[in-house]
Amino acid sequence: MTTESIHEVLHPANWKAAKGYANGMLADGRVVYLGGQIGWNGDQVFEEKGLVGQTRQTLQNIVDVLKEAGGRPEHIVKLTWYIIDKQDYLANVREIGAAYREVLGKHFPAMAMVQVVALMEDDAKVEIEATAVLPR
Repeated sequence: MTTESIHEVLHPANWKAAKGYANGMLADGRVVYLGGQIGWNGDQVFEEKGLVGQTRQTLQNIVDVLKEAGGRPEHIVKLTWYIIDKQDYLANVREIGAAYREVLGKHFPAMAMVQVVALMEDDAKVEIEATAVLPR
C-alpha cells in the first residue's frame, strides 16, 4: 500500500484482468457502511423509471450519503448490487457503465451483483449497498 492511497487493489498476478471491478481491496482507515440505496431522489420520488436512470440516481445517492461522513467516491471499497432483471442490465450495460463513470469516475472497487425477485419499493429496479474506508 502506498502513502498516496489508503486502498490497494488485490489481484493475483496470474489472473486475467478484472474489467469494471476489483477482485479485492485492502484498506486502512475509518469504515463507513451505507445501507442499500435505490433510484429515488431525496424526497423519495422516482424521477426515472428505467434501469439506467435509476442506477445513476442510486450511485448519486451513495455519493451524497458518503459525503456526510467526509468521504468521496474513491473511498468506496465494496459495492453490492441487487437488480430485478439481469437481461435489462445486460441490454443496458454500456449506458450503465457510462452512468457509473459519470458519478463515481474511474474507481472500480470490489463488487458483487445479484438478481433478486423484487425490491422493497415496487418501482425500484436496482439497490446498491456500499462500504467505504476513509483516511484516519
